[in-house]
Amino acid sequence: MKTILLVAGARPNFMKLAPLHEALGKRRESYRPFVVHTGQHYDDRMSDVFFRQLGLPKPDINLGVGSGSHGVQTGKVMIAIEEVMLDLDPDMVVVFGDVNSTLATAITAAKLEIPVAHVEAGLRSNDWSMPEEINRIVADRVSTLHFTTCEDANRNLVREGVSEDSIHFVGNIMIDSLSKFLPMAERMTVAEDLGLSDYILITMHRPGNVDNSEQLRKIVEILSGLAELAPVVFPIHPRTRKNIIEFELSIGGDSILGNKNLHLVEPLGYLEFLKLEKDAAVVVTDSGGVQEETTYLGVPCLTVRPNTERPVTITDGTNTLVGLDPTRVIELAGEYIDGRSAGKGRPILWDGSTAPRIVDAIDKFFDIDSIKIKESIRTGEEVEVARASSP
Repeated sequence: MKTILLVAGARPNFMKLAPLHEALGKRRESYRPFVVHTGQHYDDRMSDVFFRQLGLPKPDINLGVGSGSHGVQTGKVMIAIEEVMLDLDPDMVVVFGDVNSTLATAITAAKLEIPVAHVEAGLRSNDWSMPEEINRIVADRVSTLHFTTCEDANRNLVREGVSEDSIHFVGNIMIDSLSKFLPMAERMTVAEDLGLSDYILITMHRPGNVDNSEQLRKIVEILSGLAELAPVVFPIHPRTRKNIIEFELSIGGDSILGNKNLHLVEPLGYLEFLKLEKDAAVVVTDSGGVQEETTYLGVPCLTVRPNTERPVTITDGTNTLVGLDPTRVIELAGEYIDGRSAGKGRPILWDGSTAPRIVDAIDKFFDIDSIKIKESIRTGEEVEVARASSP
């Protein structure tokens, strides 16, 4: 039996980890999935609620690294995860996305000569000012298996010299979680509880947007303009709220925080946010995952960034890259509210079946014949039934 270490550090990781954990668990004769939570996002609203809602068991190990600078956080994860790897001696380590935990875990495993599988490999913004870009490029460089969400990710990896034999175009594993839990999300009543029907949903979390006074001033301008079009729901991080106050940002002398058409809510659970996302007239964001979710849901998305590592959400989805341009954001949001269609469809293999494809590729890597294993399990079950029914 192969021990597979699944390492998660932040909320976006959990939606990708959950379906793979489930798929590996269904091949229990071959694999033992072992969940490690680095604790990069460490409070209930940022992680624990996701484990509960996604049906994940309590992490086998929580490293509890907490917050800190990029260097401090990455170093803490490397020190702690190395002890785990030396103790468990896993056959493979799986990392997700592009957070600091991804980088730290991938480097540590590679130095211990443990095969690394990177889920969501090959995404590129070509913007080296983004910490995430550095994380994903280095993680790909040391990975043994590269699981990609789209064909442009395949091309990026090949261009960088990655062996084509290691690249597996499996689709978007986050869609596995979305499609599975969407019926449950439909029962959430977040918008109704706020007394809203037609609304704009906004998410902002990137430090370049919310920790810089000039950038945050533009976001406040966007919020004010959007609030004149329709009610705005903004799950706001405490740091963002603090910065708005600290930078003394206001519109016409009035604090944006007092705008009655702006509904500031605490960070939400996965199901609650998914419901808000699905029913929004338009979503304004700087998040990579939200670009993907809105594309699957067919909801117009305006990405407030100069670039995106997910261009397939533009070419094949509902996303529009608008930069941090308040006038353009407000203008386009108004057009969508007035009934303009986002158009387009869904990218290839965003079908809710990515996790089994990943496990098939891992079977091939370990030279495991999953068909024979399934047959032996089925035959064994039939033998046990026959024994139980015999006199």
